Amino acid sequence: MLVEINSQHPEPRKIARAAHVLREGGVIAYPTDTVYALGVDLGSKAAIDTLYAIKRMPREQPLAFVVPDLSEVARYAVVQDFHYRFIKHLVPGPYTFILQATREVPRLVMMKRKTIGIRVPDHAVPRALAKELGRPIMTTTATHPTDGEVLTDPSDINDLYGGVELVLDGGFGEALSSTILDLCNEEPKLLREGAGMERIDQLFGVHRALEEPDYDG
Repeated sequence: MLVEINSQHPEPRKIARAAHVLREGGVIAYPTDTVYALGVDLGSKAAIDTLYAIKRMPREQPLAFVVPDLSEVARYAVVQDFHYRFIKHLVPGPYTFILQATREVPRLVMMKRKTIGIRVPDHAVPRALAKELGRPIMTTTATHPTDGEVLTDPSDINDLYGGVELVLDGGFGEALSSTILDLCNEEPKLLREGAGMERIDQLFGVHRALEEPDYDG
């Protein structure tokens, strides 16, 4: 079901409706500052299983966490002092940070490396939604189920994903995913160049990794 939403000032009743779907174990789609995302409640194993199934993702591929602000980053991820300033300059923004997980992260979403990818998008809808939910949104990029192409039209997401109960339509999305930064060591490592690279180049120098990242979003 498509529900139009104001991207700048999302209507509280629509945010509450989407959060209710998440709490009931449903899958939603929503706009971010980069691509459209598919999301479920962190606390629902059944919803997480459904998300993997409809996205046709291997279980080894982790989902990213979407949280409303920097304080929630520190709740679910270990943020060392030498990275706090780095993150503070970049959130909210189109970045996914790979960090060591805290004990707040349920085992059902914990990967072998005990790390998580976490985001604070520069977009009012996902931040309001995560705040209303009271827990992170487990998320992955909305892509075409067969060819993997990023879906920018929420109507296409609604048509192609029968398992998605609610699509928050904030207009056409971007086709460029978030930039992924590994902050598990003292020196930040760039795993994927995406949106917002110009800000990183202006503020910081980061080591560019050769390996492919697991996370998307």
